[in-house]
Amino acid sequence: MIEAVGLTKRYGDKTAVYNLSFQVRPGAVTGFLGPNGSGKSTTMRMILGLDNPTAGHVTIGGYPYRRLPNAPRQVGALLDAKAVHGGRTARNHLLSLAQLSGIPARRVDEVLGVVGLQEVAKRRSKGFSLGMGQRLGIAAALLGDPQVLLFDEPVNGLDPEGILWVRNLMKSLAAEGRTVFVSSHLMSEMALTADHLIVIGRGQLLADMSVKDFISANSADFARVRTPDTEPQLREKLTSALTEAGGQVLPEPDGALRVTGLPLPRISDIAHDSDVRLWELSPHQASLEEAYMRMTQGAVDYRSVADQRAGLQQPLPPGAQPPMPVPGQGQPGWYAPPPPQQGGQPFPAPQGTPGPSAPAGPYGAPAAPGTAPGGPANPYAQPAPQAPAGAPQPTAAPTAPAPATDPTKSEDAR
Repeated sequence: MIEAVGLTKRYGDKTAVYNLSFQVRPGAVTGFLGPNGSGKSTTMRMILGLDNPTAGHVTIGGYPYRRLPNAPRQVGALLDAKAVHGGRTARNHLLSLAQLSGIPARRVDEVLGVVGLQEVAKRRSKGFSLGMGQRLGIAAALLGDPQVLLFDEPVNGLDPEGILWVRNLMKSLAAEGRTVFVSSHLMSEMALTADHLIVIGRGQLLADMSVKDFISANSADFARVRTPDTEPQLREKLTSALTEAGGQVLPEPDGALRVTGLPLPRISDIAHDSDVRLWELSPHQASLEEAYMRMTQGAVDYRSVADQRAGLQQPLPPGAQPPMPVPGQGQPGWYAPPPPQQGGQPFPAPQGTPGPSAPAGPYGAPAAPGTAPGGPANPYAQPAPQAPAGAPQPTAAPTAPAPATDPTKSEDAR
């Protein structure tokens, strides 16, 4: 178990951590959350004896880290995955750590297998990707088979498969009765991994509770209600009835209603008594991210502002039309489309609207429907409608002759 009592750390006139007290208990994954600059890394460094607290103390199993006998066999940590000599191979890096702690060499090969680095064990770490470096750091933390583990952003740089692996690893370690302390900025991942949360802001404790209690205490649940879009009078009728029953009703951008202060069965009864048909009646529970943002909104040190683009917009040339607004832009849930592929059109034009001429296939023949320039035919494209017999055929626009090429050269050379 990790226990901090009145932990305080000052760097000159800056207080990084102030009067912080908490316990990290075994048998559960404890998430350590907080905005950038809140003191999470400083706290972890003090737990591991890398920084001395200005006041207070922190112990692991009742002892300060520096007084633990053969500490690497009892505590494993990943604070900085880049803290590796780039000239060493993955196996030699772990072997040197094992020899310093009296750990058998066979354990090195075991942890390399656990983190999936067997095939690159003889490669120098300076050529590792960010995700591979994270796996090597996790292997170093597991080397001594410790009972207490600390991880600072363990999924940084990992692909989805690696993130899932780390999640399952944390849960399995906690299920074995170990103490697992994980710092992360990924709220969605913490919601799936952590059982308990410790949240700090500007060096002070903000919350110490289970994930479920944290979300419940820092969010307002509501119900989404939708009436038929073709009958707006029903929406107004239901709004009045819900307000008279003591509910608070707010309109949503998509035409639905957000109702608070009334349970779902009561909303359904009111709609039935008012003879109002419902297209939707669904509960909405806040996510961990929403609850976290609500709690820490007053403890954020670095806030971005809207880009005003003052003086950066180029004036339009005479006669030019301003760009058309993008439908839905600026609305919640809107995402910018992918950039157009070079030489192609990423999205099909609506039916009945003029679009760019179809790309030509190899040797000047018209390309099949859905064919990108220079690419194979799209097997999911719909065939072009055939013109009725006897209908006049459209005349193709004249094209410039293609430049002469040497037939002996490959397509790539041209």
